[in-house]
Amino acid sequence: MMYCYADYHTHTKHSHGTGTVRENVEAAVKKGLEIIAISDHGPNHMLHYGVKDLDVFTKIRKELEESCAIFPEIKGLVGIEANIISVRGDLDLPPEHFDLVDLILANIHTMVKPASIKDATKIWGNHFAKKVFPSMDKRSKLVNTEATVNALTRNKIDILTHPGLRFAIDYQVVAQACAATGTAFELNASKPYLTAELVELVANEGASFVIGSDAHSPQRVGDFALGLELAKQVGLTPQEILNARL
Repeated sequence: MMYCYADYHTHTKHSHGTGTVRENVEAAVKKGLEIIAISDHGPNHMLHYGVKDLDVFTKIRKELEESCAIFPEIKGLVGIEANIISVRGDLDLPPEHFDLVDLILANIHTMVKPASIKDATKIWGNHFAKKVFPSMDKRSKLVNTEATVNALTRNKIDILTHPGLRFAIDYQVVAQACAATGTAFELNASKPYLTAELVELVANEGASFVIGSDAHSPQRVGDFALGLELAKQVGLTPQEILNARL
């Protein structure tokens, strides 16, 4: 039976989670995981959803090292769930600060400070306008796809989180970009929105996968059930899922 040995997508009180770094690490140990990443939201996430500033990742690293010293059976990684903040694919973790983290997760989110007013209009303006004017749906999808592909090609993103969850994308085009850049396509285990048909499409384009808990509390760390079930429906193997084994 296939299982996941690493959870690369967990949040703490440093952003939108409820637990501490140590509590997430301890929860991962209790689940028998070998690796845990603390991947808090980037600083452009507003209303206290994101970290206060990039210096927080230095604090997270210190807390993670202290926690893993107590629980040496697990490896800890400092990650970020960065925000795509422009159509040209900029992240709220600038390239000169990539060394603050071990792992970069990213996607477009709501309640995010954009790079410019023009980007706000193109990405978030179209996204919200289509709820009133359905004819704008196609334009919104094109812009979201362009921003996502640009982010993948201009940055070393390890995992594209919950692709297409709220911001519609062309899955085939994004899957091709993931395959070309070596970015894993996340099967998010907390948000049941992907279909087996979409996952199969992504797999057929040669993209690899990661199953992430997207835990916002220690209790959900290592909860991969939804992602594993979807992988089973499609017939994915550990060769296609980077954090899975038999």
